[in-house]
Amino acid sequence: MRSEKINYIYFIMALMMICGCKTINSNLSIAELKLPSSFNSSKDTANIAKINWRNYFKDELLLNLIDTALSKNYDVQIALQKIYIARSGVRFAKSEMLPKVDGGIYAGLTRYGKFTESGQGNATTPYPDDPDKVIPNPVQDYYLGLTTTWEVDIWGRLKNQHKSAMANYLASIECKNFVVSNLVAEIAISYYELIGLDNELDIIRQTIQRQNDALNVAKIQKEAGRANDLAIQQFQSQLLNSKAEEREIMQQINEMENKINFFLSRFPQTIERKKDRLYQEMPTQISMGIPSQLLSYRPDIREAELQVQATRFDLNAAKAAFFPNFNIGATLGFQSFNPKFLLSTPASIGFSALGGMIAPLINKNAIKANFNYAQASQLTAMYNYQKVILNGYVEVSNELNSIDNLREINAYKNEQKDILMQSVETANELYKTGKANYIEVLLAQQNSLQTQLELIGISKRLRIATVNLYKALGGGWD
Repeated sequence: MRSEKINYIYFIMALMMICGCKTINSNLSIAELKLPSSFNSSKDTANIAKINWRNYFKDELLLNLIDTALSKNYDVQIALQKIYIARSGVRFAKSEMLPKVDGGIYAGLTRYGKFTESGQGNATTPYPDDPDKVIPNPVQDYYLGLTTTWEVDIWGRLKNQHKSAMANYLASIECKNFVVSNLVAEIAISYYELIGLDNELDIIRQTIQRQNDALNVAKIQKEAGRANDLAIQQFQSQLLNSKAEEREIMQQINEMENKINFFLSRFPQTIERKKDRLYQEMPTQISMGIPSQLLSYRPDIREAELQVQATRFDLNAAKAAFFPNFNIGATLGFQSFNPKFLLSTPASIGFSALGGMIAPLINKNAIKANFNYAQASQLTAMYNYQKVILNGYVEVSNELNSIDNLREINAYKNEQKDILMQSVETANELYKTGKANYIEVLLAQQNSLQTQLELIGISKRLRIATVNLYKALGGGWD
């Protein structure tokens, strides 16, 4: 009868917990963004993101830099360690689902009071093999055996924790892929920045040579009485300004080389490059695929999706904490109050088994707080997933528009450059014959220099836009 009452109490406790947990919502949802069907009118699924970065970039020197960075860069190494950490988390979560078996050996000494139940019992209990001797007081206790415990995962708490750990592990791999994608893009962008500066330096030095020639002409004309000190001073001022710009560009080149060396995890050294690569032919049509491909190509989107899954499993595990835990424990080994009996007789073998259910009833604030935390974490992950998708689409859209506009600007600037270079030659010839003043020469030289520098900047931005588009579409990590 007593056993039936105990079973009834356990049943009531479990029923109360199940009923209470029905009010806890673990099925969360938010409004989802619907991706457009295309980036433009094209429905072509061909996508440059499928191209391996070794085939996308044609410059062998750039490829060598990227290869070196991928093997030595500290951010990549840190990302790899995070994968190992997450993998350990999976193994730990899996081990929690299995029974735990521990081996133990101990020895103890206990003295019972004379007027206690144990003391009186020992004083009248004879040795098993010698009825004339009783168990001593104090009594020794020796044990050698195994202990096992196992939480029976009735509600799936441990299973969900394992699934969460696995999702986090997969997310850490995508995080590493995203680090690699960013690193490849950063090195390529820095490389194009560097060779762009090399070309700017060439233009500045060519301009300095022309300004020197113009200054010498002004000095000759002064001697002939056809120019004054003001003209010479203006030419000298322009020349000094160009020399200052030369030093500024040289400093930028030094800093850009150091930046690339930092990506390669090495101390400053000269970066081997070819400055004519800035003007290598580019494809007239870039395949960008369709927006839905971003979900499978971009590592950051896949990482965010896995984080949503991980938080969903965490929430289910937090919900399961409201239910009773069922634990089983057992021991098996040799135990004796005398060492000589410990292993000498089967009678020393002992065992125990215990099963129990523990249910939280009062002061469940910690469990509720953990559940609320899990809810907020899942909602955060879901919003972040939508944000990452939106950001990916915007990045692609921006770079596509940038490439189209930069190509148009580049065509205009090339035409302007040719005209202004011709105007410099014309101004110099006219100045030599006295048909143009020094102000016209200075203005022609300044406009030509400015346009040539802008043209280099446009070419550089066009190269960088193609790199950014490649990364935005999900390329550069495979």
